[in-house]
Formats: sequence, C-alpha cells, structure tokens
Amino acid sequence: MHLALTDLFRARWTDEIHEEWIRSVLKNRPDLSRERLLRTRDLMNAHVRDALITDYQDLIMPLSLPDPNDRHVVAAAIKGRADVIVTYNTRDFPADALAKYEISAQHPDEFLVHLMDLAPGTVLAVLKRLRESLRNPPVDVGSYLSRLEQHGISSFVAKLREFQSLL
Repeated sequence: MHLALTDLFRARWTDEIHEEWIRSVLKNRPDLSRERLLRTRDLMNAHVRDALITDYQDLIMPLSLPDPNDRHVVAAAIKGRADVIVTYNTRDFPADALAKYEISAQHPDEFLVHLMDLAPGTVLAVLKRLRESLRNPPVDVGSYLSRLEQHGISSFVAKLREFQSLL
C-alpha cells in the first residue's frame, strides 16, 4: 500500500476484491476484527487515487479462466485498463487467456523486483519509512527482511539485502 502512494504504478481493485482479501485475512488472523479491516479498506479507497473500479460486472460472463470465480478480477482489470494483475495465484490467470486484453499476471515477487529495478531510491525510501514506523516493538532491518521473505517475495528481499544499509 505504501508503494501505491508513490505513483510508480496505479493500484486498482474492486469491492469484491476487497471482500476476498478481508475474508482471507480473517481466516488467517482471527485476532483481527472485520471492523478493523473495513477501516483499512476505507483508508485504502480514500488514499489511493482512482483505485476503486466499478461497473465492470457486464464484462464477467464472456471471460474464460481455469477458476470461473476469478473472472471478476480480469473484468475489473479490463475496465480499469490495467496492464498487470498482481497475484500469488498466477496459474489461475494463464497468459493465453489474458493476452487478448494486453494484460499479464505477475507474482508479487516479480512485480516488486520490477519496481525495484525501475525506482530503487523510491522503493528503498518507502520501505525504510515503513520499517521505522514499526515501533511497538521496533523492528531491525534483518527482522524486517525476514518478515518480508515469509510472504513469498524472496527475489525482492534478495535485492533489498544488497541495499540493507539504506533500510
């Protein structure tokens, strides 16, 4: 989210995508409340310019994907004129199904590595501010990188390790 505020890319989502991530977080983090996550959703919508895509539903039906429940993501990407769908679930967004819409699916690790290649100073500054904002308890650089690595973005973390002194 902090990187979305840099304008290095245009983050886009829908209420349906919000509902999916909220359900997933609640499943994995029962210590969090739905109300808290709804507040996060509202802050995301308020702070990321033009992120919320609406009126994409009529594009869903003609789409064909391995998991029909993912069609809304592609429909939103088409409506929002997105170039990339960032997802851990790239196998459900095959290149041949997306090519005709000039959209690709990228794993978050690949996406973040591209951002780092594009604007390393910006990415490092954002991550440093984010890490330094973690105060209860404070998080040292090594622990921060380990936490990031736990999210399946090891290539990105490897790049960050090259600049560890700047974090």
